[in-house]
Amino acid sequence: MKTVQPIRDKEKLEQMKIELMKSGYRDYILFIIGINTGLRISDILRFKVCDIKDKTHIIITEKKTGKVKRFLINPYLKQDLDKYIQNMKDEEYLFQSRKGSNTPITRIQAYRILNKVAAVIGIEEIGTHTLRKTFGYFHYQKYKDVAILQDIFNHAAPSVTLRYIGINDDNKDKTIQDFYL
Repeated sequence: MKTVQPIRDKEKLEQMKIELMKSGYRDYILFIIGINTGLRISDILRFKVCDIKDKTHIIITEKKTGKVKRFLINPYLKQDLDKYIQNMKDEEYLFQSRKGSNTPITRIQAYRILNKVAAVIGIEEIGTHTLRKTFGYFHYQKYKDVAILQDIFNHAAPSVTLRYIGINDDNKDKTIQDFYL
């Protein structure tokens, strides 16, 4: 499995949104949820309309860890989600596959969607985990609170979180940038 990076450039984030919107609102919302919640793609793909409709928080049992996670749906995300689900039934999956009746897209399909768009705008080292890492990267840049992120991600140590969101890579790059003997 290859290592993926967060998207560190806000302009590239906006380009991703624009390109994803071209293929449909479903793909755009998948990206929006991922970069604004930090949830794993395996959990996002299991969402049904009833999991978010008229809710203040997303409450899930994480597929990977089995732990219950509670995450606020802020007003910005709520506005996007409400627009997306307005004509959907409660038992419908948010990210329906075009194959079959009311089945979610697969993790592989989510990967294909993201990679196709990333290739168009010139982003490398991308995968479904990029969404979670991007959330963490920008959350850290805004609040500089590794303890909160560590808790959100259920990481064992702050060092794991910093490595995970690419902050250690950024710091190493800065020390090498103007180092020349």
